[in-house]
Amino acid sequence: MNTYPVSPSAQPSGRLTRALSRTLRIFGAAAFLAAGAAKLAGVPMMVEVFDHIGIGQWFRVVTGVIEVIGAVALLVPATAAVSGAFLSLMMIVATGVHLFVIGGSPVPALVLTVVTGAVAWIHRARLVRAPGQA
Repeated sequence: MNTYPVSPSAQPSGRLTRALSRTLRIFGAAAFLAAGAAKLAGVPMMVEVFDHIGIGQWFRVVTGVIEVIGAVALLVPATAAVSGAFLSLMMIVATGVHLFVIGGSPVPALVLTVVTGAVAWIHRARLVRAPGQA
């Protein structure tokens, strides 16, 4: 028996939770939009970072596209949970890359992991579907 009600229109309840969600989504979207745009624009620092990673510049472009799309998706309540979860996983990988490949501080990636993870958690009802629900 399913005791956890889930509906496609599930929204965070409570004024404080909605305000927190909105604030985190705007902050996360701004950060990912800026980072993604820098990658897509070929900012020299980003080119250097991806040279050091060693996979190729195509990876910089793909990462930039994912970050921009993820930023936009964070702003849409219907896609915030999926975007938050995906971007959070992406930032876990970025933290590992900072720690084991390129060096530098992993703190910005860790902060974005927490922010996007919190968005995914707040909107988790959209990620969980009861059996038989579309």
